[in-house]
Amino acid sequence: MAPPKKSASGIRWSPWNLLLLVPLLLLITPYFNRSGPELIGMPFFYWFQLAGVAVGVICTSVVFAMTKDEPTTPAPGPAGDVDDLDEGAAR
Repeated sequence: MAPPKKSASGIRWSPWNLLLLVPLLLLITPYFNRSGPELIGMPFFYWFQLAGVAVGVICTSVVFAMTKDEPTTPAPGPAGDVDDLDEGAAR
């Protein structure tokens, strides 16, 4: 297995992240700004949004499951000390 690439920014990239665009595309209102077809008496506008929530949860869960084991690169520079990170110490 090849060692992970060193990244100066510490941002992780995975092709699985593209799946997170699906819930964003569901937010484009002209796609679903109509009343028909109805589902159980509910206009399309409402049941499409409800279905979009489920699709968003599924997409986010899949991306999390597929990327959780990828290694991360630590931030460059020395590790912060508790006293350096304490915001109250500067007051």
